[in-house]
Amino acid sequence: MAACCEHDHCASPQNGPDDTAYRRVLWAVLAINAAMFAVEIGAGVAAGSASLQADALDFLGDAGNYAISLFVVGMALRYRAMAALVKGATMGAFGLWVVGVTVWHAWYGTLPQAFTMGAVGLAALAANAASFGLLWAYRGGDANMRSAWICTRNDVLGNLAVLVAALGVFGTGTGWPDLIVAAIMATLALQGAQTVLRQALSELRLGTPQTTSATSSVRLSSRSSSSPTSRPSSAPSVSNRPGRA
Repeated sequence: MAACCEHDHCASPQNGPDDTAYRRVLWAVLAINAAMFAVEIGAGVAAGSASLQADALDFLGDAGNYAISLFVVGMALRYRAMAALVKGATMGAFGLWVVGVTVWHAWYGTLPQAFTMGAVGLAALAANAASFGLLWAYRGGDANMRSAWICTRNDVLGNLAVLVAALGVFGTGTGWPDLIVAAIMATLALQGAQTVLRQALSELRLGTPQTTSATSSVRLSSRSSSSPTSRPSSAPSVSNRPGRA
């Protein structure tokens, strides 16, 4: 994984034009994700679909992650990396939650409604495709920006998988396609969390001031400045000696 210096994000950025544009993008995708969470969680519960419920909570988690990103835009690298750590942990928790929901539906043999899955899946795909396009320009940024793009990328893949699950449920008359897709979404969330956490930890180390080395440098410089550089000569100058008659 590339270091942050390769993307010119090592210095503490100021609130410039790039930050302003990124804030506008984050507000837009935040509104999209919050609205789709409300739509999809209701449809997922009504249809009895594990993949729709998982995708809905993914929308909720992404909305929270975008809100965190808005808070730390323009801050020093250390604070942006700390925010990315929180976001990575959230992605990991979402993955574990989906695993639990999948096991529950498998145990009780839930049969979801294929038509509702397909209709809501198409709407979610359109919403995430719009977010994906807005965040595309920031996919190679620091851990904070990269995590936002990874979340949206996983959402697009998850929406496509939900549509495939809807076709599978309709064709087989069983809930196993829905459960398989939910398991895939959990895997994507856990892999994305690992990627974000690894880069955030790397940038957090880069953004931490090295107090020990700085103190040593100050001590060395003070010693060199206090040491004598030249000694006065005690021998008389030749020009001051009297000449012989």
